[in-house]
Amino acid sequence: MRFDIISTFPEFFAALDLSLVGKAQKAGVVDIRVHNLRDWAEGKHLAVDDTPTGGGAGMVMRPDVWGRALDTVLEEGAVLAIPTPSGKPLTQRDLEALVQVPQIVVACGRYEGIDARVAEHYGAEGIRVFEYSLGDYVLNGGEVAAVALVEGVSRLVDGMVGNPESLVEESHSVEGLLEYPVYTQPREWRGIETPAVLFSGDHARIRRWRRDRALARTADRRPDMINALVEGGKILERADVEVLTSRGVDVRTGRWDYSFSVAEESDLSEVAALAARTFPLACPPTATETEIREHIDTHLTENAFRELTRGGASITTVRSGPELVVVAYALCEPNAPDDIASLSPGACYVSKIYTDPEFHGSGVSGALMEFALADAVSRWGSTAVLLGTNQSNRRAIRFYRRHGFKKCGRRTFEVGKRIHRDFVYVRDLTVDPPR
Repeated sequence: MRFDIISTFPEFFAALDLSLVGKAQKAGVVDIRVHNLRDWAEGKHLAVDDTPTGGGAGMVMRPDVWGRALDTVLEEGAVLAIPTPSGKPLTQRDLEALVQVPQIVVACGRYEGIDARVAEHYGAEGIRVFEYSLGDYVLNGGEVAAVALVEGVSRLVDGMVGNPESLVEESHSVEGLLEYPVYTQPREWRGIETPAVLFSGDHARIRRWRRDRALARTADRRPDMINALVEGGKILERADVEVLTSRGVDVRTGRWDYSFSVAEESDLSEVAALAARTFPLACPPTATETEIREHIDTHLTENAFRELTRGGASITTVRSGPELVVVAYALCEPNAPDDIASLSPGACYVSKIYTDPEFHGSGVSGALMEFALADAVSRWGSTAVLLGTNQSNRRAIRFYRRHGFKKCGRRTFEVGKRIHRDFVYVRDLTVDPPR
């Protein structure tokens, strides 16, 4: 079993020459190699850190220095272990899994941590990246956690503990969130760009972006912390609620109750039923019942949705409850209609987004909007999105403005045989990407 530890304080690991770990090294049971990160640094001062992109206190460790070090040390089949307060809590089950690999490389961060692109890059390269934490507290660096990992894994190696049977008998911020991903220079590294919002100079947007990522990361990695947040009655902003909803949390009940997906053909009858119930709620007040019914029977049937998806449109849905029924849907098309396409050439088009009235105010609509736009970016490479809404629908207008849309024009809209007027809104997905 081989461990490679990379740190700016290699002398810290003299402790591993002691006790059972030291004896195991001398006996050849484990191989522990300690490396000084500055051996891969450049320049007069051998700097390994730089200021945080987007502003903030402290320093962030540079990805280019870490990349040179890890490229040298990592071998086939290795696990890259990164101690971080934002990682998953280290458990005995993790140690039991790690003892099966031939090499563990531990990257000891300092300051505000290691640029997030390091983990992203090596994960994309097929290296298993294990970001872990010792607990809900912060230390000055990753060295203590590295020692804990090495000792925890090495004692499970055959021949390490004199009596293996003893292993069978043993036990195993104020915001309450994990930290958001951090970045520093260079702006582009190994094909991965630092998020553009961090260069915007708009401190309110940067704070919102960071909080969104912190909420999402915490929900993904530490649902127990989210449960404590919701159960503790902490005041959440509307955007907070939408982010948590997108991760499945119903903040009204504290249950993990939502599922987001791209609709398949078997879902279309349920989507059509929801569309028929919700469309009348957004109609202009002058529309008659007959006109509304004619529109539903023409444009919101299962067959109508099927034709749209076969033509390249995408329908995304939210399901909720024990029976996972569809409670909201969005319809996106790769190209905007001819009458508004010139307002933002190449933009995709949100044709419909409706939510069951029972879920108004729950965060479902906002979470679905972001999910649908993320799908559009992934599916079509969309850089902007257009939509229209009736100029009398004040509730919808407020919703779209909250989600970064700006009015860019007008158009007419037909329900039955009657012409109505819409405002047209646009959102630049390069400046304001989906959450």
